[in-house]
Amino acid sequence: MSRIGRAPIAIPSGVTITVDENNHVVVKGPKGELSRTCHKDMKITVEGNTITVERPSDDKMHRSLHGLTRTLINNMVVGVTEGFTKNLEINGVGYRATQQGKSLNLSLGFSHPVIVEPPAGITLTAPAPNKIVVFGIDKEVVGEVAAKIRGYREPEPYKGKGIKYENEHIRRKVGKAGAKSAK
Repeated sequence: MSRIGRAPIAIPSGVTITVDENNHVVVKGPKGELSRTCHKDMKITVEGNTITVERPSDDKMHRSLHGLTRTLINNMVVGVTEGFTKNLEINGVGYRATQQGKSLNLSLGFSHPVIVEPPAGITLTAPAPNKIVVFGIDKEVVGEVAAKIRGYREPEPYKGKGIKYENEHIRRKVGKAGAKSAK
């Protein structure tokens, strides 16, 4: 049995969850509303203040869907109560981020500034010129937006210049040793 899949999900106060016959799960909370259609074979039950996910058999597919379904529902519950945050750091001379209303203006060494417009439900902030914070209630979208911002200038291995996640370790390479002239 899946250790993750069989763990019940606690429903905090202020959160309402509805599951219809097609396994369409709707979670409403203080920060917003999320919905997702889960696989039809999984049995999702709401009993009092807990949600449990059960699988019909021990097939390989059902075993893998069991933990996945439970984790997706748990992420929805955490998202509508607390939200998710990804922190990015900018390293490099002249590289910086500034806030322009809801959008983000990135100077990354290109001949033009890069303007990032956040999708619905995502908040982009630049608390410092070399820091970016991505906040939202949907964990997938927060990760996608953070990866897209990082993709504009990925950190390079020689000097470490670029945009990286806050806790990311960049593997550094040694530069060119210098050419020796042969006489």
